[in-house]
Amino acid sequence: MARRVLPWLVGCSALVSLVGCGFYQRAERPAWRMQAEEACLASKRVQPSAYIEPLNEIDGPGICGLYHPFKLSGLSGGAVSVEGPVTIDCSMIAALEDWLADVVQPRAQARFGENVTGLTAFGAYTCRTVDNMAGARLSEHAFGNAIDVSGFRLADGRLISIVKEWKDRDSQDSAFLHEVHAGACQHFTTVLGPGADVFHYNHFHLDLAMHGATNTGLRRYCKPTPSPDLLPAPPPSDNLPPAPDIDEPQDVARLDRPADAAPIDLHAPSGALPPPVHAYAPPPAYAPMTPRPPASIEGVLQEGDVTSSIAK
Repeated sequence: MARRVLPWLVGCSALVSLVGCGFYQRAERPAWRMQAEEACLASKRVQPSAYIEPLNEIDGPGICGLYHPFKLSGLSGGAVSVEGPVTIDCSMIAALEDWLADVVQPRAQARFGENVTGLTAFGAYTCRTVDNMAGARLSEHAFGNAIDVSGFRLADGRLISIVKEWKDRDSQDSAFLHEVHAGACQHFTTVLGPGADVFHYNHFHLDLAMHGATNTGLRRYCKPTPSPDLLPAPPPSDNLPPAPDIDEPQDVARLDRPADAAPIDLHAPSGALPPPVHAYAPPPAYAPMTPRPPASIEGVLQEGDVTSSIAK
């Protein structure tokens, strides 16, 4: 009897050891995500209000979720509505506020003589993979670290729609969209718009994914590449060799194209933007975003987001 029981006990002990070593532990979100959320809260750049409402932690399914989510229905103290509303993290709210103040409103004044009073959005937080493909890595949307903007509403009520206006390069509307797309590339680490791929013909995808660093600062992924005259001078190099280019899968919002939609030309020439119609002193060149990580997360800025092998 003892000889039959002993092997069973040994097997159970081995199984318990595996469990204790974490073999069956639940996958966890990369640590930099919590650190980035908490650093943003500690900076007090985002304050709860009637338009920025704190929500309970979102935990799962899997590693999806946010530690400190917010329901966002307005920016600039409520002067700019977010037509959704959307669930998003603190860092994205701060970046959206900066983009509006530094880029969107100055360009709206220059082109139309009035402010933007609303952003139309497809959404922000949703637990899904990139392109909704089985086995793909998790999207930044799965962590509330992204938003899809489809248009801008002006003070006179007119909607500037990305899907309708982007390609008409002779119009003020298109010129405005190209300018705010280029400006977004200085405030977000991933910016995708019409021409980036077939999925972004109707919106801007904006996120703060960690792509690592280069010899001129944080690596940014911006497609389509803006015209050089819309970009500021590159930041000074740290005299280290440049980081190699990367080609990683990017996020998309899968939406059905209307049956009568025009074919998408991914190689349309950029052309020159028309001059503004309103007399307005152009704003200074867009200043590169200065990252504000606390000392505790400086070391994680160059870490990749290792989710491809654990996301389910």
